[in-house]
Amino acid sequence: MSTADDEPVRGEEANALFRGLERSSGLLLAVSGGPDSTALLLLAARWAETLKKPPRLLVVTVDHGLRREAAREAADVKRLARRLGVPHRTVRWQGKKPRSGLQEAARAARYRLLAQEAARINVAHILTAHTLDDQAETVLFRLARGSGLIGLAGMARATPLHSEEGTGLFLVRPLLHVPKSRLVATVKAARVGFSDDPTNRDPHYMRPRLRALMPALAREGLNARGLARLAARMRRAEATIAFAVDAARTALAPLPWRQDEPIAFDAARFADLPAEVGLRLLGEAIAHAGDEGPVELAKLEALFEAVRYTQARLRRTLAGALVTFDTARLAVERAPPRRALAMRTIRKSRFTK
Repeated sequence: MSTADDEPVRGEEANALFRGLERSSGLLLAVSGGPDSTALLLLAARWAETLKKPPRLLVVTVDHGLRREAAREAADVKRLARRLGVPHRTVRWQGKKPRSGLQEAARAARYRLLAQEAARINVAHILTAHTLDDQAETVLFRLARGSGLIGLAGMARATPLHSEEGTGLFLVRPLLHVPKSRLVATVKAARVGFSDDPTNRDPHYMRPRLRALMPALAREGLNARGLARLAARMRRAEATIAFAVDAARTALAPLPWRQDEPIAFDAARFADLPAEVGLRLLGEAIAHAGDEGPVELAKLEALFEAVRYTQARLRRTLAGALVTFDTARLAVERAPPRRALAMRTIRKSRFTK
C-alpha cells in the first residue's frame, strides 16, 4: 500500500488509526471545518460503519467568536455531519476576549468547552485532528521556548484531560502520525469542501512563523518526520527518567507526603542522585508543598544547582514552598505567609547587627 505524502488515507490504514477505541462508550470529535478535522470526521464515520456495534459519535464545533466566518464554517460542518449520519453541536466561547495571549486563551477555552460537552453526553474520549506537522511545530515551538525533556517529547497519542468537569476524560489524537498533506488529499478525494482559517498564516503569532520555516528546515534535513522522531525518542527517555524518579522517591521519601509535614531527604543520598532525577524529585516536592502554581523550570534549575553545590546552609522559597538545606538534610515544606516571612527576616537582621 502506498503511503506517499500525496495519497489519501483509505481502508485498513484508516481503520487502524482508531484501533483501541472500539469499546469506548462514545467519541466526541472536535471539528472546526479545516482540512485536518474534516478528514477526522470522514475517517471516523467510515470506521464506525465497519463495526457491528460502534461507539456513538458526536461532532462538536467551537466558535470562538473571533471571526465572522466562524458561524458559516460551523454550519458547513453541521451539514457534513448530517450527511454522514453523525449528530453535531456548536458551542461558543462567550465573554470578553483578552488583548494579549489570545491564542493561548482560545486554546484553553476550546478544551474547556469540549470537556463540558463530553461530560454532558457522558463520554470519556475527545478526539482532535493533530497531525504529524502539528507535532513537528510543537517540538520547534517548545525548543524555542527553552523547554526541557518533557516538552520536547511533544504530544502523545492519548493524554488525560483534567478539567473543571473532573477526571476520567482523555484527549486522543488518532492522526498524530499522518502528514497534513495526506489529510488534505483524503478530503479532496471525498469531494468535500473545507474552510481556511487565515490566522494559521498570521505572522503576528509564533506558530505560523515556525510553520513558514518548515520548508527551509526540510531542505536541510530537518523535516516533520525527523522532528516527530525526535519527540518519540524524547518520550522514551522521559519514561525512563520517570521510572528512576519513582525509585528515588521510594528510597528517599516514600509517599504519601503529608501537607502539614516537611518532605525530608537525606542530603548525602540526594546528592548522589543523577542530576535530572534529583531535579525532578525536588520539583515534585515543591509542587506538592507550594501553593503558587507550576514551578518554572529555569528557577527550579537555579535552586537545584544551589542545593547541589553549596557547602553552607541554604534557605530559599519557590512557588510557595520553603526549601532548607544543610549538610545532613534537605527539606521542603509550605512557605509561611510572605508578611510573616518578611517580619522574621527583619527581626533576624536586627539581632545579628
